[in-house]
Amino acid sequence: MHMWGNMGGMWGGGAGFLGMALMFLWWALVVVGVFFLVRMLMGRLPGRGDDPDDRALRILRERYARGEIQSEEFEQKKRELTR
Repeated sequence: MHMWGNMGGMWGGGAGFLGMALMFLWWALVVVGVFFLVRMLMGRLPGRGDDPDDRALRILRERYARGEIQSEEFEQKKRELTR
C-alpha cells in the first residue's frame, strides 16, 4: 500500500466533499455568467433598458433628422439634456 493509504474515497475521482464543492462552484459560475449575458443582451434591444436621458437624446436626434427643429434648438436642448 502506498503512503497515503485509501484516501481515494474522500478526495479522488470527483467524489466526496471537495468534488461536490467544485461542482457547485462551477454551476454557480455558469448561472451567474448566463444571467449577465442575458442582461447585457436585453440592454442592447431597442426599447429595453433605455436610460431616460439616452431615450430623450435619441428622440431629439430623430426630431432634428426629420427637420422638426433647427440646429440652434437642437444644440440648446442637447446641452440641457447632457448636464
